[in-house]
Parts: sequence; structure tokens; C-alpha cells
Amino acid sequence: MMVTIAEAQELQARLTIVSSRISTQIDKKIFQTLQTGLMNFLNNRKWTADTYQPQEKIQCNFLLNLEQDLGDNVFKGKLTVQAARPIYNTSYDSPIINFNDDNITFKYVEFQPIEFNENRVQGNDAQVANLTAILAYYVNIILGLDYGSFSLRGGNTYFQKAWNIVNNAPEGREISGWRSFESQRNRYWLAENFNNNRFALIHDALFAYYRNGMDVFYENETDGRNGILSSLNYLNTLNTENPNSMFMQFFFQGKSNELVGIFKKASQDIRTRAADILAKLDIANTTAYKELR
Repeated sequence: MMVTIAEAQELQARLTIVSSRISTQIDKKIFQTLQTGLMNFLNNRKWTADTYQPQEKIQCNFLLNLEQDLGDNVFKGKLTVQAARPIYNTSYDSPIINFNDDNITFKYVEFQPIEFNENRVQGNDAQVANLTAILAYYVNIILGLDYGSFSLRGGNTYFQKAWNIVNNAPEGREISGWRSFESQRNRYWLAENFNNNRFALIHDALFAYYRNGMDVFYENETDGRNGILSSLNYLNTLNTENPNSMFMQFFFQGKSNELVGIFKKASQDIRTRAADILAKLDIANTTAYKELR
């Protein structure tokens, strides 16, 4: 396992490559070189037009777990993406993304340039372009979530950039995760949800959860809970109108402990209302929410 941290523009990103399942016939130094290149790509590239102060940089983690050597310098694996947002007037960071992407395939020859052009995503070699396209996609999702949590629909520019990457994504052998027909839970559908007007309540829910909810707790817990409950009501409406959407599963990954903590000190009425909604929206964690009843 290798871990690298670098100074960032908008991001303060940690990238870890795990290559233990790759044959020992390969010189593992190639993955250290790759990691260094990816760290520079994530942390030194200017992703927005805004100026970030050091304390404003977005904390995020990327875990690239390599599982298979497909030959010809092509590798297959999984990527875990995590990012958090500081909560106003506290030392607490609330997760904004905790997502596992199982569709990572890319080609890498040691010392090749780590490049990405958002106007020409595919590049000359689809397998080479795929990894940077995936990382750029998730960076824009992270930026969209972060901006959208501070101002209503403030992240739309970055969700649109992620959608542009989807629409111009590399195509080739073993490349997956970019197409609507491949799965109901992939990069295509996540970006589609963020950009589809049918899912406009996503943005209201995101803003209500963080700006009207989490950020208010320090001064008034009741108002903070009401903001979170408003967010859950938006999501409940969204789920009724668009059942089994990609976004719902995405939003709640890694949030059950936080949500239980938010509501467990509320009145019984509020706890019951929250538990009823959460049991419908976050089925995977239904057991955790029983504590609220």
C-alpha cells in the first residue's frame, strides 16, 4: 500500500494505490510512478475559476485497488471516492461522497504523461484516457456537491462538466461505467440524475441538509434538525416520483451514523418521523434507524 499527500489548488487529496493482487512479475515501481502522476493531476490542476484559501481546500480520498493485470499494460480494479465538508463553527467534517466504483480499467506505461482535456476527453488511446476521465469526473462531482451545499444549485456548473465527460467518454475493450445500458448504478446515471430537471429536488435537498441543517446546529439544534428533516422530505418526494434512482443510494452511503446522531436527541415525534422516512429511503441501513423509534 502506498499513500501520497500533496498540496492542492481546490483539493487536499490523498490517493492510495493498492497493488498487492497484481503479479510480482511486474515491477511495482510503476504504480508509485503512476501514483505520483495522479497526485499531481488531482492536486495541482486548476479545476475552478475561484481562489481557495488553504483552510477552504476540499478534503478527499481516492483509493485505487488494482485487482487484475489484463496484459499490454492494461489494469482492472475498483475506486473508492470519499470527500467531506466542514460544518460551520465546529471541528466536524460531514461526508459529501462515499462511493465505490467497480468499473475501473485503464492502460498505463510508466512515465507516460498524465493528461486530461475536458474538450477532448477520449484522447488518442481510450484505455490511456479512461483513468484521468474517471478521476476528472469524480472531481467535478465532488466540486458540484461542495458548491451546492453552500448555495442553492451552486454546483450546477460542475455537474454539467461531469455530464460532458460522460457524453464524451472513452470507448474500448473492457471500458465500462459510462453507458446507460450497462447498469442502473454507474457514472452515467449519477451525472444524469444531477442534470435532469426531473431530479431538481436533489439540489434543494443538498442545500437544506448542509446549509439549513448541519451548519445551523452550532447555534440551534432544533432549527438544524428541522433543516435536515426538510432535506429528507425533499428526498422522500423525489423518491416517490422517481423510485430506485441512482442518487438516493449515492446520497445515503456513509451517512447512517451521522443521521442517527442528528435525531437521537430529538423529541419522540421528530425521531419517529425521521425514522419512517429513512427506513424507506436508506433500506440498506434500516436496522440502524430502529434506534430512533
